[in-house]
Amino acid sequence: MIPYGKQDINNEDIEAVINVLKSDFLTQGPQVPAFEKCVAEYAGAKYGCAANSATSALHIACLAIGLGKGDELWTSPNTFVASANCALYCGAQVDFVDIDPKTYNICPEKLEHRLAKAKKLGKLPKVIVAVHLCGQSCDMKTIYKLSKIYGFKIIEDASHAVGGRYLNSKIGDCRYSDITIFSFHPVKIVTTAEGGIALTNNNYLQERMKLFRTHGITRDENLMHKVPDGGWYYEQIELGYNYRMTDLQAALGISQMNRVDEFVSSRHKQAQRYDDRLKDLPIILPFQADTCYSSFHLYVIRLNLDLIEKSHKQVFEELRSKNIGVNLHYIPVHLHPYYQTMGFKSGDFPEAEQYAKEAISIPIFHGLKKDQQDVVIQAITEVLA
Repeated sequence: MIPYGKQDINNEDIEAVINVLKSDFLTQGPQVPAFEKCVAEYAGAKYGCAANSATSALHIACLAIGLGKGDELWTSPNTFVASANCALYCGAQVDFVDIDPKTYNICPEKLEHRLAKAKKLGKLPKVIVAVHLCGQSCDMKTIYKLSKIYGFKIIEDASHAVGGRYLNSKIGDCRYSDITIFSFHPVKIVTTAEGGIALTNNNYLQERMKLFRTHGITRDENLMHKVPDGGWYYEQIELGYNYRMTDLQAALGISQMNRVDEFVSSRHKQAQRYDDRLKDLPIILPFQADTCYSSFHLYVIRLNLDLIEKSHKQVFEELRSKNIGVNLHYIPVHLHPYYQTMGFKSGDFPEAEQYAKEAISIPIFHGLKKDQQDVVIQAITEVLA
């Protein structure tokens, strides 16, 4: 089966991991800070805090900002559940803002309307998590302007978007946000097997994230409550977590980052080929805003069901039967049973719900060969004929 996404591992990646296995450090050694510096410098941010997943990075980002009981976090319903769950981990509440039907990202107009209404009710969010779906940036300049009016913090969930750009700047420079999150899961642009990172330009936030990442323990005398007893001394000053990345993962990540632009470029070539070959079929191709250069983590087609004598499920299953590893990104968060116990229901966010009834992610990844892509194109053409 041709998967919708997969990692690309070369000999340099393998050697990087082997070198760590031969070294004195497997978990917390020199590779983790080197990886943090590598990603931060690539993206144009001052600081990086690596974690064992992007989910963990989202959690410590929320904690560093001070999200807690009585606060609200708003995000897009069209995302993986981690973008919302991170608020619940902190004891905060979650709400959603519907998506733009063209970009599939959080709609700035709907956000502005919701904020104005929330201000009158005295229920403004403390944090907005802006999810860059498929690797295309949200309208961050508008969201940033709204943050100055309504006083919320911004976390960019750029799990899909390493290597992408917005307004000619790299996603991750935190120009329009407090913290940006990248994911390094195997299906993402680059991988550390499992892993994530939180980037920021704020030294206080990066110190807080690193504290929460490691059990809330510090060896910094400036943060301690008493004079150290000796060189062995440390203190737990917060309730933290074991969210650390290992040196093995970091070494793989450093090696992979050497090819991030190559990875994104190949995805753009594949996306252009899909655009050319699929344009006459009864589907909607991915819209690309002039302000963005997507990393194309995903290539999502939307079925024009009025012109197809098959259901969304039928098309999906027929493509799977032809060994095309299609998927759906995502089931809207508010439709999951756990969130419906909070009072969310079908019809709350109609654009996200309509998207989920029509969307199919088709294969795109570095290493997808032309003949494999031809198989995908032929399968889609046959199923939609």
